[in-house]
Amino acid sequence: MNEKLIVVLGGGESGVGSAILAQKAGFNVFLSDNGSLKDKYRDALESHNINFEENGHTEERILMADEVVKSPGIPDTSIIIQKLLEKGIPVISEIEFASRFTTAKLICVTGSNGKTTTVSLIYHILKSAGLNVGLGGNVGNSFARQVAEESYDYYVLELSSFQLEGLNNFRADIAVLLNITPDHLDRYDHNMQEYINAKMRIIRNQRVNDAFIYWEDDPVVTREIEKLKPEVTRFPFGVNKKEITAGYTDEGKLFINTKGKIFNMELELLALEGMHNVYNSLASGIVAKLMDITDEQLRLSLSDFQGVPHRLEKVATVRGVQYINDSKATNVNSCWYALQSMRSKTVLILGGTDKGNDYSEIEELVRSKARALIFLGKDNSKLHSFFDGKVDEIRDAASMKEAVGLAYELAQKGDTVLLSPCCASFDLFKNYEDRGDQFKEYVRSL
Repeated sequence: MNEKLIVVLGGGESGVGSAILAQKAGFNVFLSDNGSLKDKYRDALESHNINFEENGHTEERILMADEVVKSPGIPDTSIIIQKLLEKGIPVISEIEFASRFTTAKLICVTGSNGKTTTVSLIYHILKSAGLNVGLGGNVGNSFARQVAEESYDYYVLELSSFQLEGLNNFRADIAVLLNITPDHLDRYDHNMQEYINAKMRIIRNQRVNDAFIYWEDDPVVTREIEKLKPEVTRFPFGVNKKEITAGYTDEGKLFINTKGKIFNMELELLALEGMHNVYNSLASGIVAKLMDITDEQLRLSLSDFQGVPHRLEKVATVRGVQYINDSKATNVNSCWYALQSMRSKTVLILGGTDKGNDYSEIEELVRSKARALIFLGKDNSKLHSFFDGKVDEIRDAASMKEAVGLAYELAQKGDTVLLSPCCASFDLFKNYEDRGDQFKEYVRSL
């Protein structure tokens, strides 16, 4: 038995997975959560005989740790983290911890928008091709728990900026950076550069034989690459071909140029609609070709992919009005992509917990496409001060039931009702899934 004490802070998916892996690796383990644990996580800890506490941290016990694995939701500014850092106790993320115990190839995806769709698409391509692959990180099951209990050859990991903060020695074999737009600025003291620095950690430790796939039309990303000059081999993608572009479009086709071979496919055959999804398909296609997936297999997977729940998810058509659930749009840029892909007049439902949003980004699209706006939140004052007078119909709703009812009244035949909130969900809902599920439920009962 290794006498080293690993303390895990946070008892959600990531924390419980880390605790199970730490125990399997032979460490002393103690898990501590400031809130109460969900039953399934409490049961998992008890069945593994792992020591834990909930509804508060016992400081002296935590400060005895040799190393701490913290959940991504806990900011570095929290008191307990500050005390650990003062004592010089290393604090790492689940992703860093789990990567020590696997030799699997790691394909890691980050970006302000499109992460979940892209990791799900990459996973779909690799799994359909018969590879032994796991999906984890910010989506699906805990990476650490899979390392403890499964034996995959490849992992496709979605990494949020919060997860990237805790990486030191972690190295991605293939890193994908989709875009960087303002998000979570409340976590970064409204300092955009701090957020950018967190995102760019995805290429930390990458070597010349590793791959870095990124959107070369993103001015923030290209500026950072100029600054950091990483030695990793680059595979940029964009709308048009430039010098070293590995993925691009031309005359209604998507092209992927890697290893001296060129794959192409008609854009209209892609399962996912909208220009932002062309980017997600380009990034995923580059990964696939770097991993020697055949052209036939890649073409099939890009055309039969089912998409991600709560991301531009078609719910129903009621009286000639289409209802679309984009509850996963928790920032303004996501909403911009959603509105941009609308082909009809739209009744837009938005609002929630504002993360320091700048709505001017969607103003033009709202003016041209929105028939009406419905603000769904406890405090809609910021939305009113920005949008009042810019759209004829603006209504407030205090619940999802009320919002769907208003949308039903306001929409005309041929319109789309779009839930794309721009905001976090925590004022009225448990999370964005709960928000989207409620939307679907009330739409289906119209």
